[in-house]
Amino acid sequence: MTQASRAIAGIFMISFVALVITACVTDQSAIGRVVMALNENSSPLPQSTQQELLRFEETYNAYAQDASDRERLDYFNFAYRRVRASYVYDVDDRALIDAAIAGVTDKSHAPNSVMSQILVEDALHKMLKALDPHSSYLDAEEFRDTFANTKGEFGGLGIQITMDGELVKVISPIEGTPAERAGMLAGDLITHIDTIPVKGKNLREVVRLMRGKAGDPVVLTVRRPNADDFDMRIVRDIIEVKSVRFSVKDDIGYIRITRFNEKTKSGIQEAISAIKDEIGQRLNGVIIDLRNNPGGLLNQSVSVADSFLENGKIVAIKGRDGRNERSYYADEGDLIDDIPMVILVNQGSASASEIVASALQYHGRAIVMGNRTFGKGSVQTIMPMPLEGALRLTTALYYSASNQTLQALGVTPDIIVIQDTDLESMPNRRREADLPGAIPAQNEDEHASKPRISESACPAIGETNDHILGCAIEYLRSGNQEAFLKRYAPAGQG
Repeated sequence: MTQASRAIAGIFMISFVALVITACVTDQSAIGRVVMALNENSSPLPQSTQQELLRFEETYNAYAQDASDRERLDYFNFAYRRVRASYVYDVDDRALIDAAIAGVTDKSHAPNSVMSQILVEDALHKMLKALDPHSSYLDAEEFRDTFANTKGEFGGLGIQITMDGELVKVISPIEGTPAERAGMLAGDLITHIDTIPVKGKNLREVVRLMRGKAGDPVVLTVRRPNADDFDMRIVRDIIEVKSVRFSVKDDIGYIRITRFNEKTKSGIQEAISAIKDEIGQRLNGVIIDLRNNPGGLLNQSVSVADSFLENGKIVAIKGRDGRNERSYYADEGDLIDDIPMVILVNQGSASASEIVASALQYHGRAIVMGNRTFGKGSVQTIMPMPLEGALRLTTALYYSASNQTLQALGVTPDIIVIQDTDLESMPNRRREADLPGAIPAQNEDEHASKPRISESACPAIGETNDHILGCAIEYLRSGNQEAFLKRYAPAGQG
């Protein structure tokens, strides 16, 4: 058996081991044998789909340096079947194959000049990107990096990014990282990296430009509203993300969750224990700060919500046409015994953050305060590929405890906190719904019906003059929403 065959056997041991082993004597590639097995053991592809795959094969034959190498073509076909079977919506075969072909032809390669692996990876990058902003192809290096991200330690600058047209948009800087210390803000647009234009590059290429050895600097050209483009020098570092931080504000516990990784659940438990030890019976409320938290692991968001709920649904996941629904419920036990809570959110709060906020809001366990969240309500599944790499594929949507999708809407706070210049109208405060190719919302927006207060009306807290944190503290000390709004809301509200 070839090395490639052994790799296939390792990845598909549970589902396909017998099929792979019995195929070793044929002249097909290892991946080809898996594709053949899939063809024999699942519904055959429609004739129209087969024709589209043949259309890509013609492009492969025209541009591959060695068109007789069929292993990478089989790799593409396998990936395509996985996309077609697992994506959250039915796919348009022609549109996807058009994108895959464009991934090859847009590079202006000469015929018969492209290494097969590069050709297929370019095709898959373009094809997955055409689905939605969060689906992507991961090469071997990117696939390895996903494990570092979820474990809470990785190399880089410390920013969560996405593509916004032809520029890079910062979803949020990660707290305590070089990017935050350099002054990067959520909503910043990056136009150049070390004078190299971002325009014309995909997210994978941009990330690679940003990567480098710890201690090496990189200069990003940043665009902000009402300002000239400027350069920002950031020194790369090993990013060790402390998922949970906490402090005490007199009789109120403050917990900041920067992202949801494998350390979040234990971090919450340690924070609550330390706050109780310090405040004791005087504990009057707890604030959970999810501002600029881009999300992370689903199971950790469920654990955090469960930490403060006695029972009830937290979130449901539904795949294509509502199939394969999985619901997650709270177990008995509230770590702070029904002490009042405030959840702080903003436009940088996404995904797992929105699950926590929506669950605690729906069950009346916490008041949500701040600005409407980003609205990333889709589930990405990492699907390992034969040989190396993986697909990051949107396979389902999140549904809140109220059975409403979060996608493209996000969570509307119970109390909206605005600045003198309303953040909602600022051009850099774009959300999921504004991203090209985003899956559209399925529900109506209730944003306009919620009470609003001015951020500047509340006291500033700490060295950062955090007025929104001041609003949360004042809310807890007011005793109820009516009393708080009577004091802080403009005339005619509350």
